[in-house]
Amino acid sequence: MRRLRSSESMRRLVRETQLDPAGFIFPLFVCPGEGVKRDINSMPGNSQQSVDLIVKECAEIRSLGIGGVILFGLPVTKDEMASGAYDPKGIVQQAIRAIKREVRDLLVITDVCNCEYTSHGHCGKLVDGEVDNDATLEWLAASALSHAQAGADIVAPSDMMDGRVAAIRRKLDANGFSSTPILAYAAKFASGFYGPFREAADSAPQFGDRRGYQMDPANAREAMREIELDLGEGADMIMVKPAMPYLDIIRMARERFDVPLAAYQVSGEFSMIMAAVQNGWLERERVMMESLTAIRRAGASIILTYFAKDAARLM
Repeated sequence: MRRLRSSESMRRLVRETQLDPAGFIFPLFVCPGEGVKRDINSMPGNSQQSVDLIVKECAEIRSLGIGGVILFGLPVTKDEMASGAYDPKGIVQQAIRAIKREVRDLLVITDVCNCEYTSHGHCGKLVDGEVDNDATLEWLAASALSHAQAGADIVAPSDMMDGRVAAIRRKLDANGFSSTPILAYAAKFASGFYGPFREAADSAPQFGDRRGYQMDPANAREAMREIELDLGEGADMIMVKPAMPYLDIIRMARERFDVPLAAYQVSGEFSMIMAAVQNGWLERERVMMESLTAIRRAGASIILTYFAKDAARLM
């Protein structure tokens, strides 16, 4: 077996799993203002940026051959109705239009959720202290439509409300956006690996948690049911989130469903690696590429990752 491992050229020739920057999606956090760049302490190298700087960032991302970006918004104000999420002049909507004016051929995906926009930090409308599933669908559909109208290429609902994909598909189709694909966060687990993201997006719930609507980390068969339901409702692509703690779920989904499969290497995965690197415990480039290769090897053809730019430069 060692004959085919004897040199880098030989290893490269017989390598089974290949990474391509075109399969990476880079997450971006859009904030109000101009010339604003606020570093995210728990995610070294990442920042909240105003629309003008986001556009410059997107030009660099395109030059690296990265497949696209996914946008998360930090609104000026928050309220109980998540009105900033579906406001045609909202922060994400502004960013979409600006990117499409200046970096036309870069694929723009939008995260469709409410947690960044609600004053309480939960993903939907609260009724008697609980998230009302069906009332929340109206907000999600309105948000997805406003993103499509602004020029988004793909909308990606991440809330985990039952029936959200069908509601969004109906709304898009009824308003002339039947060609806009839906990338469903189909198997999104109630994970402890989201911590740094909540700093990045200012989206921590003010009380309780999201275990009542996100998936139990112990359940694999349920994840397959969630994916099947989203595809039945009209999802064009599916996502598993997080990635590395759920490689088995990615593999199960790849073997069962013949559609484009994404995986999100979430903030906690990124921050763990970076913390170990900063302490001198791990080699940054080697572990970065190994982690991405593992996700690709498990079956994900699309990887949302904060390492996208650095990995693309290496490749």
